[in-house]
Amino acid sequence: MKVNAGSARAGHVIELDGKVFKIVKHEIVTPGKGRALIHFELRDLMTGRKDVSRHFTDETIERATLEQHKAQFLYEADEKYHFMNNETFAQFEIDLETIGEDFAPFLQDGMTVELEMHDERVIGVTLPSTVILEVVETEPVIKGQTVSSSYKPATMDNGVRVMVPPFVDTGTRIVVKTEDCSYVERAKD
Repeated sequence: MKVNAGSARAGHVIELDGKVFKIVKHEIVTPGKGRALIHFELRDLMTGRKDVSRHFTDETIERATLEQHKAQFLYEADEKYHFMNNETFAQFEIDLETIGEDFAPFLQDGMTVELEMHDERVIGVTLPSTVILEVVETEPVIKGQTVSSSYKPATMDNGVRVMVPPFVDTGTRIVVKTEDCSYVERAKD
């Protein structure tokens, strides 16, 4: 599908010169005179190499057609993550770079995720927006401390550190946003 280069953003997948790229970063530059340019920092989805591309914002570029499939996380072995397509039962092995180092700790056995695919190849994984985790280590509650905007660090059962309110104690199950590792609420058991 053809789109304006100015509307492309980080995370979009585009096709240039017969290759498929994921936009890692974009920056719009407006020179003193003349047309505005957009600079793309790209990652080739087949080779993993980084590249740079410049286009006028009113130019058209080809946005790749992606398929979304629900899949279940099975297990992790040697930094390879294994998923099963919920519709076809086909299994996929995905590397850490495709999932993202920040998101991999949130994967839980049996978790349903959304796989983005291009030509039968997985190019992205979208996790649920929140997960339930258990606090394994945090500072004790100080008597007389009121609920305020002060938060304390806590380590979750998956090793991620989250800032939690003072009333959250070790052993408490909480809801955490996967996009920014922030506390949402106590889990309702």
